[in-house]
Amino acid sequence: MPAKSVSPHVALLIETSRTYGRELLHGVRKYVAERGPWSLLVESRSLESPAPPWLPAWSGNGIMTRSGSQAMVDSVKRAKVPTVELRSTRLKHSFPFVGVNNFSLGKLVAEYFLDRGFRHFAVYQLGAEEYFQQRCENFVQTVADNGYEASRYHPLNRREQPTEWEQAQRELADWIHGLPKPVGVMACTDQLGFWLLDACRRCGAIVPEEVAVVGVENDASLCTMASTPLSSVELNGTAIGYRAAELLEYLMKGGKPPKKPILIEPLGIVTRLSSDIVAVEDRDLANALLFMREHACEGIGVSDVLKEVAISRSSLERGLRKLLGRSPNQELLRLKLSRAEEMLIHTDLTLAVIAQRCGFRRTQHLAETFREVFAVPPGQYRQDRRKAR
Repeated sequence: MPAKSVSPHVALLIETSRTYGRELLHGVRKYVAERGPWSLLVESRSLESPAPPWLPAWSGNGIMTRSGSQAMVDSVKRAKVPTVELRSTRLKHSFPFVGVNNFSLGKLVAEYFLDRGFRHFAVYQLGAEEYFQQRCENFVQTVADNGYEASRYHPLNRREQPTEWEQAQRELADWIHGLPKPVGVMACTDQLGFWLLDACRRCGAIVPEEVAVVGVENDASLCTMASTPLSSVELNGTAIGYRAAELLEYLMKGGKPPKKPILIEPLGIVTRLSSDIVAVEDRDLANALLFMREHACEGIGVSDVLKEVAISRSSLERGLRKLLGRSPNQELLRLKLSRAEEMLIHTDLTLAVIAQRCGFRRTQHLAETFREVFAVPPGQYRQDRRKAR
């Protein structure tokens, strides 16, 4: 008779229907590959799936769950095993929580629009989910801290599964039509972003020139299927899943739950066509900014911008300082460093190659400038971000 397995038996009650859920599962699998083995119970689920019928008789050691209802929470409670919650903190339970830092997420999107020169802002949320509220409040607060106001569209009686699709879209289109433009809009999920872009088409609002949209979760299918490809916040689900697995193992070994939620920072915003614009009323200044964004990594200078766009050096300098609080040279450097940061995180290219592709004449110049701005050398920054993924 084979020896009885001593591996922990863990149930993953996490949706497989969305990109974020699959990223969480990938993070768990990464942890198990490094620290296991575990016996994992995984099945195809949606976010609205009820508790599985096998759960009452299951005799496992731990659970990770994305609970969509109190009934789901109550079923998991009855299993009486260490549990980590990955979705809800508003439902009645005492499970420790691991998830995205929604407070910094709203701030991230607001600053993204502010950096692009937007002066009108709006946010679209549904229902009373706590994470919706956190994202919205920090978006609105960041906008207010910079001297602006944000319009809010918040139909409390609706969820992400509408019963009257056409009526909901007509009302959403009416709201968009009445917004001052150009406007930067945060949709609290990619599903809402998808609907928002459809409503823009219905009311004739031009995306992104009049309405720029950023969603949340970076769900591949929704972002690429939208009428205009949807920009979105990438949540770092892999790191969240890994940290949740680490916590569950600690609990299964008798450790005490943490007193506070464990919050993981989002990775950043993946820019697609729905927000790929600078909102500037001065057309010459807008063209200059567009040229800078498209060619900064080719090593251009201010003189190259002036040759391409019908604007004087003084107007460019004055306009950028008023709009962004930066000089033209500072903006070019910011654009190059932003691209270098992205390549450090998402590629294995050497620093020399990154420097060349980002328009730096010397690798050492990139290394020194990067350290001044990010407070760590490029190599250390790459290592730290890789660990967090």
